[in-house]
Parts: sequence; C-alpha cells; structure tokens
Amino acid sequence: MLGGVAMFLFGMALMGEALKRVAGNKLEVILWKLSNTPIKGVLLGTGVTAVIQSSSATTVMVVGFVNSGMMSVRQAIGIIMGANIGTSVTGWVLCLSMLDGMQHGWITLLSTSTLTAIVALVGIVLRMMCKSQNKRHVGDILLGFAVLMYGMQAMAAAVAPLRESVIFGDILSSLENPILGIIVGIIVTAVLQSASAAVGVLQSLTITGAITNATTLPLIMGIGIGASVPVLISAIGANRDGKRTSVLYLIINVFGTLICSLLFYGVHLIANFPFMTDPANTIGVALINSTYRVAMVLVLFPFVGLLEKISAMMIPEGKHDKNNADAVIAERLEERFIAHPALAVEQSRLAMCDMADKVRENLTLAISMLHNFNENKRKEINDTENIIDTYEDKLGTYLVRITGRELGENQNKSVSLFLHTMSDFERIGDHAVSVSNAADEISRKGIKFTSDAEHELKTIADAVMEIVDVSFSSFEHDDVALAYRVEPLEELIDILCDRAKHNHVERIRSGDCTLEHGFVFNDMITDFERVADHCSNIGVAVIELESNLFDTHEYLTNLKHLKTATFSRYFDEYEKKYEF
Repeated sequence: MLGGVAMFLFGMALMGEALKRVAGNKLEVILWKLSNTPIKGVLLGTGVTAVIQSSSATTVMVVGFVNSGMMSVRQAIGIIMGANIGTSVTGWVLCLSMLDGMQHGWITLLSTSTLTAIVALVGIVLRMMCKSQNKRHVGDILLGFAVLMYGMQAMAAAVAPLRESVIFGDILSSLENPILGIIVGIIVTAVLQSASAAVGVLQSLTITGAITNATTLPLIMGIGIGASVPVLISAIGANRDGKRTSVLYLIINVFGTLICSLLFYGVHLIANFPFMTDPANTIGVALINSTYRVAMVLVLFPFVGLLEKISAMMIPEGKHDKNNADAVIAERLEERFIAHPALAVEQSRLAMCDMADKVRENLTLAISMLHNFNENKRKEINDTENIIDTYEDKLGTYLVRITGRELGENQNKSVSLFLHTMSDFERIGDHAVSVSNAADEISRKGIKFTSDAEHELKTIADAVMEIVDVSFSSFEHDDVALAYRVEPLEELIDILCDRAKHNHVERIRSGDCTLEHGFVFNDMITDFERVADHCSNIGVAVIELESNLFDTHEYLTNLKHLKTATFSRYFDEYEKKYEF
C-alpha cells in the first residue's frame, strides 16, 4: 500500500512538473498578470492547478505573489477558490483505472495495464532518444502518468483482500458519521501532503466495496481542509499579507465544509437521498469531489470581501519595517519562486531595476552636492550605497540558484544579462560615493574652481547623467535601439575627460589653479570617466544579448574601427550638445 502511494505521489509530481515545462514556464506569469478580478482568478486558478496537479502548489505560489507585493490578498482569494476546483481533475484522470472492469470485445485492449504499458513505452522512447527539450518533457508527462497509474494499481491490489474483512467494513461504515469522516480526511491528507493523493487513495479503496457515497462525502470535505497544512507550513517566514493568504486556504475550506455540510445534511434529513447508501466507485468519488468543490466556490464567491476581513482578523496588523533593506529585498527575491523560474527571473529583473534606480538617485544627489554640499545628503548617499551592495549580494546568490533550474532560452538570456551587468551597476554606485567625498573635500577646504573648470565639470556631468539615463533605460526596457546610443556618447565623454584634464594642467601651470585643485578635479573627472565605462558595459550587454554572444571586446573593436553610420550620427549629435 505504502509503495503504491509513493509511486502515485512521484508520478503525479513528475507529470505536473513536465506539463508545466511544456507550457513554457508561462503559467505562473499568466496567473500573476491576468488574475485581476475574482472571476478571472477562479478560472485561472482552476486551469493552472489542473495542469500542475496540486492546489497546494498553486496556493504556495500565490502566497509568494502576495508576500512580494505582486498581488493583493483580495486578488488571491479567487485563485485559491479556483485551485480547489482544479485539484479535482486528477480524480477524473484516475477513473481510467475503471477500464479493467470493461471486458467487452475490443475494449479489453484498453485495460489499465495495457494502456499504462503503452504510455510508459512511448514516454521512455521520447525521454531517452529525443534531443528536443519539449519532446523530452512530453516523455516525462507520459512516464509520470504511467507511474501514477501503476501506483493506483498497486494501492488497489494492496487493499483488495480487505473486501472480505468485517472489521475493515465496520471501520469504513463508522466514517459515514460526517464529523468523524471529516476528521479522518483531514488527518490522512495532512500526512500525505496532497489532496489529489488522498482522493486517489479513497478511489483505490472503492475496490473493496465497503465505501459508500455516505462515507465518501465527509472524507472529501476533510481532504479539502487537510490540504491546507503544506500551505500553512509554506507561510513560515512570510510577511503579514503572505500569512493572511495562506490562512485563506484554510478559511475557505473550513467555511465551505461548514456551510455545504449544513445545507446538504439538512436537506438529507428531510429528503433522505437514496444514493447515499450506494457503493462508491472511482467515477462516483471523482464526481462527488468535483461537485462539492464547485458548490463550495459558488456558495463562498459572493463573500470574497468577508473572507478577506476574516483573514485580517486572524493575522492582525503588526510592525513591518519597510526601511530594513534586507527585508525589502527578501520580499522582492521571493524564495518560493525558485521552483518557478519564470517568476524568479521576472523578480530578479524587477530587483535589478530597483537597484538601478537607487544608483541613479545616488549619482544625481552626489553631483548636485558639488555646488551645495550637505552632510545629511552625504549620509543618505552612504546609506543607499549599503542597500545597493546588499542588492548585489542577494541578487548574485538568487541568480546562481536560478541557474540550477531548467531555464528556457529567453530566461537563460535574461539571467546572463543580469549576471553581466550587476557589478557595473554596483560600481557606478561606488563612484557616486566617491563624487560625494570630493564634494565634501571641496566644501571643507573652500576650493573654488575657475569658470572654465566649472563649465567643463558641468558639461561632463551632464553628459554622464545622460549616458546613465540612456544605458539604464535600455536595460530596464530591453531597448536595443536605445543601447546603440551608449557607445558614441561614451567615446565622446572619454574625449571630453582627456581634454578637461589637459586644460586643467595648463591652468595649474599658469597659476589659475593650485595643485590641490588639480587633485580633486582629476579625481572627479576620473569618476565620471569610469561611470561612462560601466554604462558602456551595460549598453553592450543589452546589444550582445540579442546575438547570443557576450564578446564585448570584439563588438567594441568592430564598432569603433568601422565607425558605422549609426555610430557617427549619434556621435555628431552628442558632440554638438556637449562642447566646452
């Protein structure tokens, strides 16, 4: 029996994961982006759960959405309701095990054993002989299905002798008591950690003939509640809204059980439904499971707002330090998404954009202090730099963990881009701190530059802020056309910096500026030049991403030596805009 359950669980997991791979890892993103109304949430929750074969997995994913701020608690309720319906699909798949009882003519060829053997054989051929990832995943789907059916057969064979046991029959008869049946359903599902597996076990027990519909209904109600255990466990470490979302799964199933049982058994006392005493079979269990879950959603759907309030009462407001950099970044780089690469990559992109915004803010603030130094602003720059460093550290670890998963072509491209550019963003942040230090020195020492030197600094600073805006925007919006503007401006900035250094040496020789002025001036010019270099790296990475080749040196060599028409046009445009 335990071996059959183990095979069943493994087959279900393998089939669900492979189905998700064939869908191109887009299910999670679709669920996030399109479930903006309760009705859409129910429909999408049903569809996604039917594919990945687990309401718990869908709900854990949704807990991650809410925990990272991608989705509201109210938005999650519809998806959780849909997940409850979607998980009943597995029961209908398992009805194929009934084919063994149809021994009429050609239908014998479609017995469970024959069908499973054929599916397993095709799955092995696809898995071992095909080079295409999609075909290999289809093979995994077929193998998962075969293992699942073998597990079902093993469970049925293990419990078949119990049909002669009077004690076993008495135990199952006692479960016709709704309260006792619900409790047993909760316990079994809490142990198996899967509602689909618990329903599968129940379907396999129908072979004994001791299971009636009166036993099936309370067990299925309990199975719904028991499936909340892995979801509640997943919420450990989540924020307030993440915990509220996990509790909602329990609330929906508890209230659904209470209301539906009161309505059904109340009417049953009056009408005395005759089908309740009929022996259950696999199709009957699947039908009761689906009917109950749909009825539960229909009953609770009008009370979405009330369910949200109940979850808020159970998980009240508490202190949540949004100023803690580690906490904010941890929410963005949601651990639960590692198992869903499409979401993990998207969250990494958003985190990179957050990091870029902070770098840009720091550089803008540092340059503004060259003429109006403020110690509080300098402290703000240093604090933000610490956050930027934290982003780099957390992102690096997160991206390495993502690479351990199977990624699609576009996801691999995105991860490569993030890993190539992350250090460039961080180094630009370092140069912003260096510029703020120069501003501090200018203020403390009362350094005054000549009007020519001031004009040169301002011209270069303006050009640097433009190259930052252009390169950062090309990264954030994956805009290759914009990225082609970066290198011409970077070359111009190099020329301006060399010219400014030469001019400043002449001013020192003529006595217009002192040697002390020269050191500070050169330090700032060097910082600006380095910022432009890192922006160049970012722009080149965006361009090279499109050609699947990160050969920066070759690209830059060809670009500068060939002097393409596009390069020359942009260079001329910037040369007119930024001149001493």
